[in-house]
Amino acid sequence: MTEQRYPWPEASCTGVGSFPGTDPEEAVRTLFGELPELPHLPELPERGVGADMVGRTGGMLVDLPVEVQPTGWRVALRPGRDMQRARSFLSRDLDALEENSQGFEGKLKIQVAGMWTMAASVELRSGEKLLADPGAVADLAASHLEGVLAHAGEVRKRVPGAELIVQVDEPCLPAVLAGAVPTASGYGRLPVPDGDTAEQRLRELFG
Repeated sequence: MTEQRYPWPEASCTGVGSFPGTDPEEAVRTLFGELPELPHLPELPERGVGADMVGRTGGMLVDLPVEVQPTGWRVALRPGRDMQRARSFLSRDLDALEENSQGFEGKLKIQVAGMWTMAASVELRSGEKLLADPGAVADLAASHLEGVLAHAGEVRKRVPGAELIVQVDEPCLPAVLAGAVPTASGYGRLPVPDGDTAEQRLRELFG
């Protein structure tokens, strides 16, 4: 039986991603102090809109602006205040990371929401989830991939001694594959994407 090898040090500890509080400087300083073998760039959702998992990843999307509506995140015509806020939060987090990781060498983890979770969470302008439109899903996949790569590149630039690990959070994937994502009306369920397509989208990102 082949021994499973993981890209982090044996018996090391890290965090899922979300961290309490609203101060990125304090959060990063704490994590690098308490989790020296595998620190991570924290998410601070208590800051509000744009600091949540979907909003944070939404701010990374390329040529696919999103905004907040009463029902949640939705595709927008152009980048607005909500997207600017999400990007501002991430920029502050990266500044704190750079400031508190001087001389760091080792494994460093970042987190992003996966594209299927984004597809099940972000609405089209019609109010239906992106998941309902295969063309929109394809656009999202391309935008998401480009945005995640750019984010990873920015982290590498700011922490040149880091060996980067990217954690892809897909809490909505089981519901997507089970056909359990509700329609906008709440009376139906969105179609299940083709299994090969679902796998292909994930492999494109992981590759």
